[in-house]
Amino acid sequence: MFRRALSLLAMTVVVPGSAQLVAGRRSAGLVAVRVWLTLVGLTGVVALAGLVDHGVLLGLATDPRALLALRLLLIAVALGWVLLLLDAWRLGDPLSLPQRRRLAVAGVSTALVGVLSSLLLFSAHVVAVQRDFIESVFGSGPVADAAAGRYNVLLLGGDSGGGDRWGLRPDSITLASIDEDSGRTVLFGLPRNLEAVPFPEGTPMRDAFPEGFDCAGCYLNGVYTYALDHPELFPGESNPGLAATRQAVEAVTGLDVHYYAMVNLRGFRDLVDAVGGVTLDVKETVAIGGGAGEVTGEIEPGRQHLDGFETLWYARSREYDDDYSRMARQKCVLNAMLHQLSPQRVLLNVQEIAHASEQLLSTDIPATELDRFVELALRTRTQPMTTVSFVPPLVDTGDPDWELIRERVDEAIAKAEGAADPAPARPGGKPGAGSGGGPAMAQSC
Repeated sequence: MFRRALSLLAMTVVVPGSAQLVAGRRSAGLVAVRVWLTLVGLTGVVALAGLVDHGVLLGLATDPRALLALRLLLIAVALGWVLLLLDAWRLGDPLSLPQRRRLAVAGVSTALVGVLSSLLLFSAHVVAVQRDFIESVFGSGPVADAAAGRYNVLLLGGDSGGGDRWGLRPDSITLASIDEDSGRTVLFGLPRNLEAVPFPEGTPMRDAFPEGFDCAGCYLNGVYTYALDHPELFPGESNPGLAATRQAVEAVTGLDVHYYAMVNLRGFRDLVDAVGGVTLDVKETVAIGGGAGEVTGEIEPGRQHLDGFETLWYARSREYDDDYSRMARQKCVLNAMLHQLSPQRVLLNVQEIAHASEQLLSTDIPATELDRFVELALRTRTQPMTTVSFVPPLVDTGDPDWELIRERVDEAIAKAEGAADPAPARPGGKPGAGSGGGPAMAQSC
């Protein structure tokens, strides 16, 4: 009787409904077994399709409708499995057993119910968090096609202040150009203090500033503020500042901007904490604090594991150096997080990561394109990431050579794709993207 009771519980774990079949409850057992075999078959089909084309799995994992169906299915399976385990315990007739064995069967059944229900309900919770995150962050706008085999995503970093979530002047402006097949990425760093930035022909900002954004104290990061203060130039635009900045970056680099992603640096701190910090090879001492306040600490050189507070200061501090050094550090942080985040760490901190990410990120990448960009991100992890910063001595930010910048953009992309060797520098120009050190050189962090 004792072995029979334990066997019925084990059978229910392996094949739900089988215990009911052998115990004489054939109708209930047949229904449960058929449902179980159907679910196993569907899982096998999806897994096989995922092996052939993992885009199938990515599509299901990023489709809100599929995620809702999966969540409800997991809850239903959890409830059904628990009921079958309780029924298997009853069919084992535990009350006829001696006390010690009765307690043992009760303990085993309770443990099985707890473990299985916890796993399934936690999985349903993870699915719900994923779905809420996708619906909160990603849009439903038009899908952009790659240009010349690459997606160009504008990355903006700003700090929320007061009642404005995203702030008015982006502190960090980077254009990520991503190969649609290999995921090989080139990051183009644009200093926020570029003067007289141009705008594409036929745009409202070009009409207002035909010679470039050349008003007193007008820099690249001030384009955002100006457009917000003059929304009449952008009828129908929900975010004139973003639209104008996008146009300026297109004119500066000569690349079409397909999508944008704006990072709230306060949310960035929470995200780093949620994933357990980030490890960086700190080259020089970085101040914590400074600027309008006092320096309250330092990040020492060497291999350091930084929490969110320290990583934010590492990416933003310019007390001991300048904007250009800060740009290089920001790209190193991006690269480090890309390669250090593991699926296990993400799973264990899924709710904290999702909450921080909702506060961190704003983007116009459509939810329908999320699977494509997740796949690109996975490919990017296996590729070296090249960075090119348009800073002195390559570029005089007070009088930029726009033609030189566009040449260096083309050269860096060609080199990343292995399509051509970099062209020689123009007469009187400075060396551009290439291997080696220096703030103007392409570098892998």
